[in-house]
Amino acid sequence: MGFRENLKEEMEYQGITTKELAEKSGVGKRTIDHYLMTNPQEPGVYNAQKIAKALKVSVEYLVTGKEYKNAIAVTGEKLEVLNSFEKLSSDERSLVLNLLKTLNKKSASVR
Repeated sequence: MGFRENLKEEMEYQGITTKELAEKSGVGKRTIDHYLMTNPQEPGVYNAQKIAKALKVSVEYLVTGKEYKNAIAVTGEKLEVLNSFEKLSSDERSLVLNLLKTLNKKSASVR
């Protein structure tokens, strides 16, 4: 199951309508409707986080249907980095990942 199915199932389980979820999450009703369509638009990290918070579940649960014990909280700076990363082209993402790998290697050798 994917985001659409997990979101739909969780909303049914909690007895919450699209309108109510939109009000609780701050994500537009039409946007949520798009996530629930047959060929859904996948949410960005920011909207997925807002919806998960409103439903009191994790983003991982909405995406995979499973909870992870070692989940990392994605808030503040981390959320900003993820949102910015999501907007980059694939070439730009590769550059960022290579930079991070290089910095991590330097950091590890200094310790």
